[in-house]
Amino acid sequence: MSVNVENTVEIMAGFRALADPLRLQIIELLRSQELCVCELCKKLEVNQSKLSFHLKNLKEAGLVNSHQEGRWIYYRLNLVQFVALEHYLAEYRRFGDIPSARNCQ
Repeated sequence: MSVNVENTVEIMAGFRALADPLRLQIIELLRSQELCVCELCKKLEVNQSKLSFHLKNLKEAGLVNSHQEGRWIYYRLNLVQFVALEHYLAEYRRFGDIPSARNCQ
C-alpha cells in the first residue's frame, strides 16, 4: 500500500483522534451499538459541550458517522475508516525483522 498525500492526512487524523483517552472511551461504547449524545453523556459522565468537542474530532477524522432523528443526534462507528487504519498498520507486519544498520565509514 503506497501512501499518497490524501491517505496520509486521513491516517494522521485517525491516529490523532484515537490518541485521546475520552475519545477512546467513546469508540469503546460505540463498538457495540449506535448511541445518542444524551446516552454518551450519561455513560461517560461528561457534559454535552465537552462531549460535542470530542465527537467533532472523531467525525472530522472519519471515525464516526452521525444522523439526526428529531432533536437527537446518534453516532456510530465508521468501520471503513478503521479498516483503512488497519491496512496501514498491516503493511508494517509484512516487513518482519528489520535488519540492523551497518557501521558508517
